[in-house]
Amino acid sequence: MHFSRKLDIIGVHAEGEVGDVIVGGVLDVPGATMYDKMIYMWEKNDSIRNLLLNEPRGRVSMCTNLILPPCNPKADAGLLIMESEEYVPMSGSNTICTVTALLETGMVKMVEPVTELALDTAAGLVTVKAECADGKCKSVEFENAPSFVLDLDIPINVSNLGTVTVDVAYGGMMFAFVDVASVGHNLEDHYENGAELVKLGEKIKVAVREQFTAVHPENPAIRGVTNVVFTTPLVEEEGVKVTKNATVVMPGRFDRSPCGTGTCARMAVLHARGLLEVGESWVNKSPINTEFIGWVVRTAKVGEYEAIVPTVKGRGWITSFKQVVLDPEDPFPEGFRVGDAWLPANPGVKEGVLKAYKGSR
Repeated sequence: MHFSRKLDIIGVHAEGEVGDVIVGGVLDVPGATMYDKMIYMWEKNDSIRNLLLNEPRGRVSMCTNLILPPCNPKADAGLLIMESEEYVPMSGSNTICTVTALLETGMVKMVEPVTELALDTAAGLVTVKAECADGKCKSVEFENAPSFVLDLDIPINVSNLGTVTVDVAYGGMMFAFVDVASVGHNLEDHYENGAELVKLGEKIKVAVREQFTAVHPENPAIRGVTNVVFTTPLVEEEGVKVTKNATVVMPGRFDRSPCGTGTCARMAVLHARGLLEVGESWVNKSPINTEFIGWVVRTAKVGEYEAIVPTVKGRGWITSFKQVVLDPEDPFPEGFRVGDAWLPANPGVKEGVLKAYKGSR
């Protein structure tokens, strides 16, 4: 049989969030750094992302990771992260998925009880510790870049809703945090009210972007909130600090995992409020009650902002080994989207993200 494209993929999820890993069928792409390669893929070779993440091969609630040779000689592998609407420099759940696939298939040698490795990403070198036993990657722990709060208790006027109070923090992306009870909802009935919460989150995101300019002090091209996170208050369960959250990501859906970069940003908020100290751990739960464990390693400074260096730990599972192909007569070489599942992206958000990434080079 003749195919115009064949890709070898390992199916993986991290605490519920699908982050499949491409291990064959894509040659290395031009670029001196993984950041350059990310921009090249987005501008010159985006058909792969569309093919895999759009229907009929993909769905709205999944991501795909591309393994490439690293540019940094200190790294074991290079990683590009594809999401439904964009490429992202760094993602916690996708890092966990990728490390799980690399170790459990032998692409990187597994050392028990702990394997240390490094990934070359568009955000820079990410160091990882993986707990391993009996050939299984039991958990993946990574230290993220410094996370910080831009402002707390910001009043945002949202059309037909009134004033909503948000905290804005950076954990690899810009996040706006909203107490879910303050908008008359909860996170226990996500099956019933999930669609409404997602639409509300997208609406709040537009309002925040219009009324509050979030700018990274060391890279002004990184600006604007990209995700809204609905949260519950911090509580103690059997002596462990616990919160629950639901992260609304593009193009309008919940992250099935607790969201790695969102977990880092939330840690910065909790630390700023005096609720999480250096060295103290906590559990962040997802809408489906899967967990990331996070803790503050140390404090730092990012521009004029007080910051923390966070660590996040989670688990991944291989679900399949598959070959995805494209028939040259297929009428949908880059897939398709239908409005019953795919919400339209907010005007200007996707374009703004790409412009910001390009401007930060």
